[in-house]
Amino acid sequence: MLRVLTDWIERRRRMRQRWQQDARVLITHHERQAYYEAQRLAARTLANGVKIPKLGLGTWCIPDADTGRVVREAIEIGYRHIDTAQAYENEHGVGAGLRASGVSRDQIFVTTKLAAECKTFAAASARIDKSLRALGLDHIDLLLIHSPQPWAEFREGEHFFEGNLEAWRALEEAYAAGKVRAIGVSNFEAADLDNLLDNGNVAPMVNQVLAHVGNTPFDLIDYSRSKGLLVEAYSPVAHGAALRNAKLGALAQRYGVSIAQFCIRYCLQLGLLPLPKTANAAHMRDNAAIGFVISDADMDTLKGWENSTDYGEAGAFPVFGKKRQIAAAGREG
Repeated sequence: MLRVLTDWIERRRRMRQRWQQDARVLITHHERQAYYEAQRLAARTLANGVKIPKLGLGTWCIPDADTGRVVREAIEIGYRHIDTAQAYENEHGVGAGLRASGVSRDQIFVTTKLAAECKTFAAASARIDKSLRALGLDHIDLLLIHSPQPWAEFREGEHFFEGNLEAWRALEEAYAAGKVRAIGVSNFEAADLDNLLDNGNVAPMVNQVLAHVGNTPFDLIDYSRSKGLLVEAYSPVAHGAALRNAKLGALAQRYGVSIAQFCIRYCLQLGLLPLPKTANAAHMRDNAAIGFVISDADMDTLKGWENSTDYGEAGAFPVFGKKRQIAAAGREG
């Protein structure tokens, strides 16, 4: 009799464990679905009506061999916007991660970028098709020209107007053919935007720029918006440099959040679309938990933050190491 009772107690214990596990899975599922819905409702709208999730995952400097896992984990956490580039050499991994996630293609927004050195129509057209093959997709959601200059000549004074028009014509053709749903640029200054606006057939829809606390190009942001472009912010945590800023840490602590969360929220409240990069799943969750609001007074403080960012070794990269040459802004209006 005692053994029967013991067996019954053990069976009940195991059943209770299964119920608890099922309940945890159910809660996780509901939380995830709520996150997806919040992301969908909070999506931004590009000039052509295409919806783009308000937060994306950057993948710069993540090796292709690791990118599949990173993207799959990001999608499991709830990310629906993945940013890559030909120069990152991890488009194959991004595509593999998308397929491994099991989430339908129409639920994921994928951005890639045309190599900065590509300044002819033929080369750009070939590279667009190569990206589609590498990603394993029949279309790209957003395609950007990565830079108005090749990286070796970044911000050296030459604008490469003709080459950018050649590359832009290839993006326009891909857009008309349905290979891409939206087209835009990255690191373009006002004069570079004017070149495409004056001479292209389709206006750029996005300008992706370096923007973070202490280095926010307000003039370029305002000019891009005046022309109907959505502005995205890459490296919103200053490629990790912000994490070493004690003053910024003290401000973030007042809100009970991490420095990364605080920096990402700053970009969101400026109306930018931040693209924080991480390969760490815990950091992905942290970066997406940004449902707090920075006060107007603190936003004013952050907008006026001294630009003394030390990017460390990343300063060797042109986007961090070469300062903007702010000319007379493009035309008014």
